Amino acid sequence: MATIKLDLTGLRCPIPALKTRKALTSVSPGDVLEVHCTDPLSVIDIPNLIRETGDKVEITERGDRRIVFLIEKAKPTIAKA
Repeated sequence: MATIKLDLTGLRCPIPALKTRKALTSVSPGDVLEVHCTDPLSVIDIPNLIRETGDKVEITERGDRRIVFLIEKAKPTIAKA
């Protein structure tokens, strides 16, 4: 299990969510994407994005200056035909 860090500090909505979505395409299942943001709207946008992708998200830090998300990439599910 690897941890990939993504620094999105200083970027405003919707850029943090868009860059997080793009970064998740290169993360392997079981790995963790650690996202650092300063945009207060990211506490809404990124969890909503993760609900769409099916991955797991946890906000590990939420302060006046920084928000840190840990996103665990989910293992792919096998669709039944």
